[in-house]
Amino acid sequence: MSNPQQQIRLNDTRDAFDSVAADYDGPRGNNTAIQDMRAEMWHWLDASFAPGSRLIDLGCGTGLDAVHLAGRGHRVTATDWSERMVERTRGRAREAHLGDAVEALAVGAHELHRLPGDASFDGAYSNLGPLNCVPDLGAVADECARLIKPGGRLVFTVIGRYCPWEVAHYARQRRWARIGVRFARHTVAVGMNGRTIWTRYYTPQEFYAAFASQFELEQQRGLCVFVPPPYLTWLAERHPRWHERLWRLDRRVAGWPGINRLGDHFLLVMRRRLS
Repeated sequence: MSNPQQQIRLNDTRDAFDSVAADYDGPRGNNTAIQDMRAEMWHWLDASFAPGSRLIDLGCGTGLDAVHLAGRGHRVTATDWSERMVERTRGRAREAHLGDAVEALAVGAHELHRLPGDASFDGAYSNLGPLNCVPDLGAVADECARLIKPGGRLVFTVIGRYCPWEVAHYARQRRWARIGVRFARHTVAVGMNGRTIWTRYYTPQEFYAAFASQFELEQQRGLCVFVPPPYLTWLAERHPRWHERLWRLDRRVAGWPGINRLGDHFLLVMRRRLS
């Protein structure tokens, strides 16, 4: 149960995403850099889930991931705290003639107790940081453990604390306070479309600690370690060859110890413990 302050912050975050749902597939939420990050996530989703899996999407947004996976034969329960994002997901699934494979629900990741079906899902995933906005990761972990079959996987990309590009970008502008935002050990206010998203940034170790008793860590990688983050997409557009070279470097070394703690995001693959 959220306390009053948490509920206010959750509502602020929901309203912010409601306000951008209509155009979120454009530069704001799906620019060139984000498309590349999404393609990397799809690689790990394909590697993690057997064909025909039953999956939960935590923070589905406009449904790009859910519809992609449904098109590959999975059945997806797509959830989001933003009703307008959920509406976009439903519409996208209908347009793709995949409405039977995608069930879109206005359920936040902090409300997974509302989902029925103990141990009836093969896995869950969350892409591009929705779980940074959840006030209690431990509760999410408990509900995932309830819903996911033993041996099932979680595949999450989460906004990280240590982003070398961001430090360099804001240091060049001498915006020292902005550099410190990611290093806060508590929830911070981040602006979007004149509204507020309440976000907490994590290291992979901090994030995984909430899941460790019930899920075994299989994979940890940085995401956009060498590649500029999405808000610097102009670099990718201006220097496409260098951008592709940096992605190749990311794919090669972003799983190495130490480097796998860095990046605009990090990726974790966890398996539900058998006992």
